[in-house]
Amino acid sequence: MDDRVTIGTLDDLRRAGCLTGKAGAQPVCVFWSDGAPFALDDRCPHMGFPLHRGSVESGLVTCHWHNARFDLRSGGTLDPWADDVRAYPVEIDDGRVVVVVSPEPDRLHQLQHRLEEGLEQGVTLVMAKAVLALLDAGTPAEDIVRTGVVFGTRYREAGWGAGLTVLTAMANVLGDLDPADRARALVAGLAFVSRDTRGRPPRFPLQPLRGGPTADRLGAWYRRFIETRSADAAERALASAVATADSTAVADIMFSAATDHVFLDGGHTIDFTNKAFEVLEHLGWEMASDVLPTLVSQTASAARSEERGAWRYPHDLAGMITTATAGLTERMAAGSSCADRFDHDGGVAALGWSILSDDPVEVVKAIDDAIAAGARPEELGRAVAYAAALRITRFHTQNDHGDWDEVHHAFTAANALHQALRRAPSAALLRGVYHGALRVYLDRFLNIPAARLPEPRPAGEAPDLAGLQACWDQEGRVDEAGALVYRHLAGGGDPARVIALLGRALLTEDAEFHWYQTYEADVRQYQAWPRGSEEGALILAGTARFLAAHTPTRRELSQVVTIATRLRRGEALFEDP
Repeated sequence: MDDRVTIGTLDDLRRAGCLTGKAGAQPVCVFWSDGAPFALDDRCPHMGFPLHRGSVESGLVTCHWHNARFDLRSGGTLDPWADDVRAYPVEIDDGRVVVVVSPEPDRLHQLQHRLEEGLEQGVTLVMAKAVLALLDAGTPAEDIVRTGVVFGTRYREAGWGAGLTVLTAMANVLGDLDPADRARALVAGLAFVSRDTRGRPPRFPLQPLRGGPTADRLGAWYRRFIETRSADAAERALASAVATADSTAVADIMFSAATDHVFLDGGHTIDFTNKAFEVLEHLGWEMASDVLPTLVSQTASAARSEERGAWRYPHDLAGMITTATAGLTERMAAGSSCADRFDHDGGVAALGWSILSDDPVEVVKAIDDAIAAGARPEELGRAVAYAAALRITRFHTQNDHGDWDEVHHAFTAANALHQALRRAPSAALLRGVYHGALRVYLDRFLNIPAARLPEPRPAGEAPDLAGLQACWDQEGRVDEAGALVYRHLAGGGDPARVIALLGRALLTEDAEFHWYQTYEADVRQYQAWPRGSEEGALILAGTARFLAAHTPTRRELSQVVTIATRLRRGEALFEDP
């Protein structure tokens, strides 16, 4: 039922030009323009400034804070970075100005459209307001992620990139964050998607072959076309495979191509491929034809590490990989047929430490022996990821700051390999274990000297994370941050609280692409170990060290979400608290 709210008299409105009042809890204003009354919400939808303090001219009201302009009749804005303001019918009843307030219609469609406009225009505040409103309306987070994925795959000719990777990473950890931080995570991912697509040409996907060959033949074609960098041919072969084969078969095709060469594109290829399959776990396989072909261009053009000098001299690491993988089938057969000799309890951690050897021959032999002893693919991938995580935990701050990216790349690629081995293990994908392990080997000098591993808290001292915030607010407190997290976990403290606090630290900062990758990979790797394990504590200590090494920043993105949240509550941003 409509409410009728008297704002004042017609004489007062004509004389003053504007009257204000309230429709329930909502402030409204009525303007007199061109001989007629017009009613609007008395809050500029951009930043909440009172519209009655604006200027009216030619049927427009202009907000004086940021000069957003609105049509008096419809409330529609002429400036896309602002939102439309709600307009109300006005009646004159016996000399009284009456605003008619009807129940607000369902705004889900409008909010969805507004989110897409924010992505298109690159206006983070618009995205933040839409995300908060959609969540408040009960929209599942997966639907918001879907909007970002559809937009990111459609409007970036180059295909999958940093934006969709960050969005997927944040979707993966939403349940590990404090509820108040989940909107920040979604907005951060969407902002990266928008940044990746702005000013870029759209994609025009190739259609699958009609009645094409079997998945095996298509897989062979795909790998051949990737080998020869024939991106269009590879895309059509993959599109045909997606249309006819199941997810396991397609994963085998794509990850085989991603490990046909050594450590493609510094680890980004396997990481992007894994993230694409992870986002399909959120959104459903029906989106595979939109998502997976976006990886082809990057995979075909990726730099191949065996062409780099570091992989050839002073040790021919690429040659070692070729030799090791030539005997991989035999070692796998030995591991599956003999009595299980691999220590499934402590062997993974021991293998991880062996991968940190300064001798690449010992690294390869440790992996060979583990496979022959019956180590499972997941365990092999987890060992490589643990070794890579230890590089971060033991990264000495006397290294060049840019070298954090070196250890980061090895770790996030190792996490991707581990997740892929859990999803669809294969002999071809197991080659990635050697790739990842020798990439970790190449980073050995970044642990010389190695930062000291954190020590347990003194006896009788309760686990305490109160000092963590200071580690983000002041530069140089890298070792302190790692020690606080390690002591908390080693003392039996709640790991969920640690993960949430690290997530908040990430989302408070103007984080770069690599930070999101590292945090999400650390959470996934921590969760791969038993609760309370030494390995998990060291992994999260490394996360804290990484974040402390890169903070503080200007924290602009976080401020945007804070503004959107305060606007949603109806707070007056233009006044002192």
